[in-house]
Amino acid sequence: MEVLTGFFIIMAHLAVGNLISGLTGNFLPGSVTGMVLLFISLLTGLVKDRQIRKVAGFLTDNMTIFFLPAFMGIMDLWGMIRLDLWAWLSVVVLTTILVLLAAAYTQEGIERMTSFLKRRKR
Repeated sequence: MEVLTGFFIIMAHLAVGNLISGLTGNFLPGSVTGMVLLFISLLTGLVKDRQIRKVAGFLTDNMTIFFLPAFMGIMDLWGMIRLDLWAWLSVVVLTTILVLLAAAYTQEGIERMTSFLKRRKR
């Protein structure tokens, strides 16, 4: 029952996120909106982490399953991609570097903020 409850909580947040996304003209994807809502629910205590821990662990452990449709779409478009392969590879390499830099700077900022808050509490 615990797994079903956790799955329902996650899917309910996804559904509400999709609804909000549709109502706002798809400014943000529904999955992102739903994840933000789930995060807020966890922060406020509306949802307890123990309620979704098993399901969330299963979903993140098997995340590669969710990438299969995207890979199949790429294979369907391989003929078009092959024509401009260097342009595609350039974009992939550039965006990968940008994401790595953004993640590194975000992590560094979080560590500085955490350190500052710890010093401030003393």
